[in-house]
Amino acid sequence: MHIKVIKYLHINLIISLNILLGLVNGMKCKVCIQNRDAAIGLGAMIVFIAMVLVAGIAASVIIQTSSNLEMQVLRSGQETTTEVATGIRIEGVEGLHQSSKITKLAIELTTRAGSPDIDLNTTIIEISDSSSKFILKFGGSSQHCNSSDINGDILNNGKFGSSTTFGINVLHDADGSCTSSTPIINFGDHVFLGVNTTSVFSSTSGLNPRIDIFGLVISEDGAPGIIGFSTPAAYSSAIIELQ
Repeated sequence: MHIKVIKYLHINLIISLNILLGLVNGMKCKVCIQNRDAAIGLGAMIVFIAMVLVAGIAASVIIQTSSNLEMQVLRSGQETTTEVATGIRIEGVEGLHQSSKITKLAIELTTRAGSPDIDLNTTIIEISDSSSKFILKFGGSSQHCNSSDINGDILNNGKFGSSTTFGINVLHDADGSCTSSTPIINFGDHVFLGVNTTSVFSSTSGLNPRIDIFGLVISEDGAPGIIGFSTPAAYSSAIIELQ
């Protein structure tokens, strides 16, 4: 009798232990599956955040690049417009003949169509006779002359500067912008720039016949005015139209 009871208890204990082990194993598998699902979700979130960050950085770089390109295009357009529209136009060059030489030059100029104001204070003249080249600048208020002072005879009453300077002789200035302190010309203004060729070309005391002269009148911005002429083979009049 006792032996049967012990066997019965032993069998029940084994069954209970098997049931308990089965439950424990089931819980372990369930926990493993739950942990594996969580790892996959966390990895997907990290990839998603990384993609968002990369997209944001790329968008920022593209926006910055497009802004820089836009600013550069606008600046280039403004500079091109200024270069094309701004500048000086030479309307003619006349010379004063004395003692078989041209001793003075009067260079008539105005602004190009659509050009903004041009400051003659910062304008220079480059002039050459193929053997020598000279750079002239405005000679200051003492080398400025209005049309009333010229009295119709610019070559004798005008200002022609020195060996390193030129004079400004105002012919027409409706708004009074071209003064001795601020010699600024704008649309409709006409001035003569006087050059003393006796002082500039001192080695020859002026311009001899059959000499090629070329040069530029260069303003701070825009296209320069072009000087180019050849002196006649013989000087037959006091005033000679050269260009």
